[in-house]
Amino acid sequence: MPPTFPILQKLIAVLALLALVAGCTTAAPPESVLPVPAQPQKYAAIVVDASTGKTLFEVNSRSQRYPASLTKMMTLYMLFEALESGRVTKETRIPVSDHAASQPPTKLRFRRGETIDVDSAIRAMVVKSANDVAVAVGEYLGGGSEDQFAAMMTAKARSLGMSGTNFRNACGLPDDGQVTTARDMAVLGMALEKRFPQHFHYFSESDFMFRGRLVRGHNDMLGRVRGVDGIKTGYIRASGYNIVTSYNADGRHLIVVVMGADTARQRNDHAEALIQRSLGPAIADASQPRLMYSGQQPASPPLLPPADSALPGLPPQAAPASTAPNQSASDFPSPDLASPGAPLLPTQ
Repeated sequence: MPPTFPILQKLIAVLALLALVAGCTTAAPPESVLPVPAQPQKYAAIVVDASTGKTLFEVNSRSQRYPASLTKMMTLYMLFEALESGRVTKETRIPVSDHAASQPPTKLRFRRGETIDVDSAIRAMVVKSANDVAVAVGEYLGGGSEDQFAAMMTAKARSLGMSGTNFRNACGLPDDGQVTTARDMAVLGMALEKRFPQHFHYFSESDFMFRGRLVRGHNDMLGRVRGVDGIKTGYIRASGYNIVTSYNADGRHLIVVVMGADTARQRNDHAEALIQRSLGPAIADASQPRLMYSGQQPASPPLLPPADSALPGLPPQAAPASTAPNQSASDFPSPDLASPGAPLLPTQ
């Protein structure tokens, strides 16, 4: 009678191999988990193809968050409009009031009666994220009132399709009523590139000369990632670390927004990961990444928009109700670790 043990051993080996193959085919690939350097209640992100307006990735993109110094993007938009209309020139001197000079850092530290020219003011807001300069610009364009300027900013936001944004000041200092969304910040970033291509170069500058000294910026995405040409970062404790980044290279143009990161370095790493993911072929796959939030196990997959979803100019998605962040905004911001168009955006 032939021995049965060799046959049994072969059968066991075959079954083990099948089990191993089955395990390999059902296990999630490493790239299906996306680390998120933020707490769930602070995190929001969106990646938009700036050439088409199509949303490539989004998580909590319509949930309200604190903009921090991303606010200055709208202050700059209003200043660029004033340049375009002839209300100011790059040589116009903007006075710095006592109120503007009293703003907490980051700032250029003006004294009573001093002024700053418009060109330097733009660089100060982009590179240094200077709060005193932003408030001075807001007062100048608001007829002497920063509150009036904030109302003008909010009205401009509505005209651009930024339905989840309300401004209360020109610089982004903490205010419970000053909120935005990642989607709205993407809209604003795209609008700045499309409406003011002649001024967008400011957002790629990493330093500038002021009063004989070199003022350095903190947007480490510039020069770190090939193709990144701006634009702005921001931080207050209530918001975490925010960034709006423009990527424009090799025929691809993306706007990436990350809000709520625990550190500036992690925020930059995450923004870079989202750029790489959006440029890769895996973006077309049906499977979407699971999110691993800061200090948590992998979470459920993010809800991504339908394939035909886009920003203003295409039929909008139904916007879920959102509330202002349930967090204190009483702290002052630390220094910023910074901050062809989208044809579907409105021109006004």
